[in-house]
Amino acid sequence: MSYEQRAGGYLQEQGYEILEYNYHCPSGEVDIIARKDGCIVFCEVKYRKTAGCGHPLETITRKKQLALSSCARYYLAVHQMMQVPCRFDVIGFLGEEIIWIQDAFAYQGRLKW
Repeated sequence: MSYEQRAGGYLQEQGYEILEYNYHCPSGEVDIIARKDGCIVFCEVKYRKTAGCGHPLETITRKKQLALSSCARYYLAVHQMMQVPCRFDVIGFLGEEIIWIQDAFAYQGRLKW
């Protein structure tokens, strides 16, 4: 089972509906798109066996945030959901430990829709 699938299962246990795994668009990819309580959640999943090569959450750079924001904007536009609230979460696996950061960063990019 992939780490995206494991993270998705974890989100489902928390009451989230998984809408997409590995959503691809012209500007990149989002690991998981989920929904709960009317909010769309764009979730990046990262794994590290140990912290020896750095913490998995350290890999969410400004460049990655821009790419995820662009994908989110594309997804919302294509699905005619531009007025639906959304947020960006990160789920990191450090060995078998799951670290979930909700609302990990704000939308990066143009605010004009």
